[in-house]
Amino acid sequence: MSQKPKFTAPKVQAYCDAAPGHPFHGPYHDREYGFPQREETSLFERLALEINQAGLSWLTVLKKRQAFFVAFEGFEPARVARYGERQKARLLKDVGIIRNRLKVAAVIENARRICDIQDSHGSFASWLDHHHPLSKEQWIKLFRQTFTFTGGEIVGEFLMSLGYLPGAHRADCPVFERIRKLKPPWMLV
Repeated sequence: MSQKPKFTAPKVQAYCDAAPGHPFHGPYHDREYGFPQREETSLFERLALEINQAGLSWLTVLKKRQAFFVAFEGFEPARVARYGERQKARLLKDVGIIRNRLKVAAVIENARRICDIQDSHGSFASWLDHHHPLSKEQWIKLFRQTFTFTGGEIVGEFLMSLGYLPGAHRADCPVFERIRKLKPPWMLV
């Protein structure tokens, strides 16, 4: 049986100081980062973006976000799961996205795995809920067993960005209070 993580205030994050007012970081910080999310395409998009951020800045990913959305056809898992070599080749030629062969392959493979999760749990969101709460280390182990190209930073940021792990905002950040009212999963343990 897994140990329930204790409720703790998020760690101090410089993002709460730097993001507000920034043309890309600001809207993400103020309206998405740490907010609970249930929409399947949004969950898949967030996982795909975190995978593509590996080794790069989050700003690079945010600037390319719309191009990713178009290239991966709205992040519909079932559609992306059907991608074959022709679609991979198209993505690797798309200058609007990060054209890394391993990352493109991981997004496609993870779409397939999300479809399997949807078959077994009804939705990706339900699968996350089924496993919550886990410690960060337990989440990382689970993601490594379930998905591809999901190291510790990717998993941690993915889950923090969706409210499954604490730390997205400082307690004195104005956004923190808005998120608290939405009762993200990490606050319910």
